[in-house]
Amino acid sequence: MMHESLNAWGLMRKLAWQDVLLVLAVLVLARLLVSFVRWVVRYAAEKAPPGLRLNLLRVAPVARLLIDVVAIAIVVPILVEPTFQNIVALVASVGLVLAFAMKDYGSSLVAGLVAILENTYQPGDWIAVDGTYGEVKTIGLRAVHLVTPDDTEVVIPHSRLWSASIFNASIGNRSLLCVADFYLHPDHDALAVRQRLTEMAASSSYRKPGTPVTVIVVEEPWCTHYKVKAYVKESREQFLLITDLTILGKEALQAMNIQFAQALYAEAGRS
Repeated sequence: MMHESLNAWGLMRKLAWQDVLLVLAVLVLARLLVSFVRWVVRYAAEKAPPGLRLNLLRVAPVARLLIDVVAIAIVVPILVEPTFQNIVALVASVGLVLAFAMKDYGSSLVAGLVAILENTYQPGDWIAVDGTYGEVKTIGLRAVHLVTPDDTEVVIPHSRLWSASIFNASIGNRSLLCVADFYLHPDHDALAVRQRLTEMAASSSYRKPGTPVTVIVVEEPWCTHYKVKAYVKESREQFLLITDLTILGKEALQAMNIQFAQALYAEAGRS
């Protein structure tokens, strides 16, 4: 595409075989040099102390970028007559290509500005985007960095703000709502179970004092579903609260001789 544009604008030189061979030689040499540098960096990283390994590995992409830039700087004067008008036309052509290629990057920058001004999310918030749930660690110019409960960093472009739903569980607060689920056999005293689960949740050391505990009861075709909702003191302890509610609730229900529901597929497997 770039070659056709250059020909159409009259920027391409009439190349001799020597010029074509020189361009090919530069490109091949650049590829070989990239491969050699990559091998050297990997070898040095394996031999280096553990603390230096990652720093050495970061050299490879930087070196590749520098080699590619030098190769382009050598090849372009061979292909294009270095006159003032040609240079201006070439810069304009490259600018158009870069503008088209970086439109997504520009969209992310604008979306990041909107996210900051509207306070869509901020560091410390727990948000979910495209099925990824985690704590906001950094809000960069282009993307937001999340750390999932499995301690994995996920980088999500701000441009997802235009097309995806952003679920913010904490909205700038230290606390957030946690839910523990219980599936019980329908044959039981629902009022007693609801009261016991409420008392159990209120006794958890991870619950934020002074906040309400809510127990929602939903009758399903194969069970009675209880949702125990409570606010955690610190958002980072949300999974500890859910675990605590699950263990305490299970002990309380077993003490009441409540039978837990069994999935339909498990029943079918026994028959």
